[in-house]
Amino acid sequence: MPGGTQGAPGQQWAPERKGASLFEGPGDPVSAFAGFMEAFESFKAVNDARLAEIERRSADPLTIEKLDRIDTALDEHKKRLDGLALKAARPGLAAEDDRRSGEARREHKAAFAAYVRAGRDDALKGIEAKALSAGSPADGGYLVPEETEREIVRRLSALSPIRRIAGSRQVSGSVYRKPFSVAGPAVGWVAETAARPQTAGPTLAELSFQTMELYAMPAATGVLLDDAAVDIDQWIAEEVEVAFAEQEGTAFVSGDGVNKPKGFLAYPQVADASWSWGSLGRLVTGVNAGFPATGASDVLIDLVYALKAGYRQNATFVMSRKTQAAIRKLKDADGNYLWQPPASIGADATLMNFPLVEAEDMPSIASAGAAIAFGDFRRGYLVVDRLGVRVLRDPYSAKPYVLFYTTKRVGGGVQDFEAIKLLAFAAS
Repeated sequence: MPGGTQGAPGQQWAPERKGASLFEGPGDPVSAFAGFMEAFESFKAVNDARLAEIERRSADPLTIEKLDRIDTALDEHKKRLDGLALKAARPGLAAEDDRRSGEARREHKAAFAAYVRAGRDDALKGIEAKALSAGSPADGGYLVPEETEREIVRRLSALSPIRRIAGSRQVSGSVYRKPFSVAGPAVGWVAETAARPQTAGPTLAELSFQTMELYAMPAATGVLLDDAAVDIDQWIAEEVEVAFAEQEGTAFVSGDGVNKPKGFLAYPQVADASWSWGSLGRLVTGVNAGFPATGASDVLIDLVYALKAGYRQNATFVMSRKTQAAIRKLKDADGNYLWQPPASIGADATLMNFPLVEAEDMPSIASAGAAIAFGDFRRGYLVVDRLGVRVLRDPYSAKPYVLFYTTKRVGGGVQDFEAIKLLAFAAS
């Protein structure tokens, strides 16, 4: 591979042209998926060449540079593909409402639009009074229509990586309490006619999940609010989705539980061999900030089988983009890549046949922290949403713009400490 510039026979790779855009071509999901798969094939060809060069002597710096460029392009293609798939799958606001009559929904939507556009809140006050709502003080805002609330949650589920794979509950109070059995009732075998001694009762404990306030403050111009063609509900959902998702993503991974959900990495971590309830089992690679020189894939196999079979069948890998880039280069003993691209548009990439979710708030390999999590997050981590998203209209603080102080309450924490295992890139 002279000069480190050739890929597989007959393949040409666009990023070799300095300054060329990585996103040339049609902006539809099918074309994006084809480009993504082409990028992965080029990545494999160049990485195979790098490995061959290492076996002969040392890798050509040009080959390493080219591999890094393709790796970056692969990440960007995947990000673009996910965005297109999300856009195509996004439902309309008016779907599947079976909790309220069409007339009541229209009344609430019209009243909310009047409040947002012109600040008139008389109709909203009447609606909350008829619904026997506790209401809110004058500076507390008003509930958005249910369609808008559901759309915000849908968008968060698509954008927030942990929310997408975690369990979820909706509550009307500020705290969700979940009992669990510390020790089940005593049981035993007896003969058909033998006496049945009384068994001990189960020992119960309680997990508590406090909902915390999350806010965003989109701004609008008077011209936008006066434009009758603008769907106000859709606009609010689009404005707050990214802000909410970014804050949630960080909290669900590493939040300390103070005025925010408690992330799974904030719980005590112990060596998996001495695991006990209330902490997460942790394995190490044996090398600080890296994989072992030989048998790198073995540590991933150990991580997979540290999880019990009942959790493993629905398990997911969670890691950052940079960690995924390092994992992408690994092969098994038969020379097959452990990381595989998504099988279809909108699907997740896989690692050792398990789905892989990218969460940028996970630590990097260089940090020697728990950079990879593996587990059944639907059983292991719980997201708790309090019903109701409120909006307070503020036309004064940033004139001539109108601010919309939008709040929702959300909590989270580990609910099953057996369901998640961690891998740290550390010597011990």
